[in-house]
Amino acid sequence: MALHNYNVFNSILDNDFYKFTMQCAVVKLFPNVKGRYKFINRGKHEFPQGFAEVMKKSVDDMAQLKLTKEEKQFLRGSCPYLNPAYIDFLEGYRYDPSEVKITQNGTDLEVEVEGYWYRTILWEVPLLAMISELYYRLTNAKQWTDDQIVDNTIEKVKMYEELGVVFAEFGTRRRHSYHVHDVVMRTLTKSQKYNFSGSSNVHMAMKYQVKPIGTHAHEWFMFHAAEYGFKMSNAMSLEHWVDVYRGDLGVALSDTYTTDVFFKQFDTKFAKLFDGVRHDSGDPIVFANKTITHYKKFGINPLSKYIIFSDGLNPEKVKSIAEACKGRIGISFGIGTNLTNDVGLRPMNIVMKLTEVLTSDNEWIPTVKLSDEPNKHTGNLRMIELAKELLQVK
Repeated sequence: MALHNYNVFNSILDNDFYKFTMQCAVVKLFPNVKGRYKFINRGKHEFPQGFAEVMKKSVDDMAQLKLTKEEKQFLRGSCPYLNPAYIDFLEGYRYDPSEVKITQNGTDLEVEVEGYWYRTILWEVPLLAMISELYYRLTNAKQWTDDQIVDNTIEKVKMYEELGVVFAEFGTRRRHSYHVHDVVMRTLTKSQKYNFSGSSNVHMAMKYQVKPIGTHAHEWFMFHAAEYGFKMSNAMSLEHWVDVYRGDLGVALSDTYTTDVFFKQFDTKFAKLFDGVRHDSGDPIVFANKTITHYKKFGINPLSKYIIFSDGLNPEKVKSIAEACKGRIGISFGIGTNLTNDVGLRPMNIVMKLTEVLTSDNEWIPTVKLSDEPNKHTGNLRMIELAKELLQVK
């Protein structure tokens, strides 16, 4: 199998925004922490012979990426909360392919990343996007034409306009390809009226002059649980976020250790300071009701806050959520795979998770995530049971 012509990335900003915002915080607060990540093939996809070799070549190519002067200017102008020292750091940052280990056994693919957390944090999203794009290329899967993708995207935009909902594009990690992502973004920005709010992909946000959107991911909370204990994870994660961003980037992710546990620690201070919360697992309408009740408990008008829904959304789900929340709380939607990998093929079901961190006492501690959906719990089974016991999660 020829190894040339499989370069997938042409910009260091072709990544989710929350990776950069978290990297900025890690550089500032946790420069000595090391992390390990592991690829999880949830969809049991079978990879063709030679896949690992092609992927290694694509990973090697990423070492050439660097922040351009234009990209640096974009970050300075669009993201004033990213401090100048961090943006200078990013200008000097280069991907190090030696941090990535790729092996293939038959049709099974294993991908692991290890290194300083402030460096390895940028690998997850590009590696997933790379796996997805190379999988479709190397299996010769026949997708829709560009015209069909454009028409399909316009149909969705019309539905969202009719519903009067605000939505953003969140589809980098499981996109069909860079090309499809680009076609979708071009369509969204051409046909949008008031309700398309931006992209989680910083490169696409810059290219199409829209807002980069994101705050933090589950790994932020997973690290804090390993470093400070499960009971302190949510509170310490939010406290440190506030220390770095002073009220900017104010959307809190709620479900790393279940929403019920999160709301126990999302006290008056955090409820008032953060603009809203993000929903990423479990029943979205049940979540909305809990969130509304929580804000009312502190005398906060829920309409002054908002929920970003981001869990496997499509137009039908958005419609049911919008109808349930109308006039009760602010809402917006982050729509991923349904925008960037709806091309007439089975979308990939793949993730990459932080599995261990080397904490301040120089021990590797396994990290876990307790989703609001039990079958989405990830991590060391013994540690999952320990977390459930400590947090009194059934």
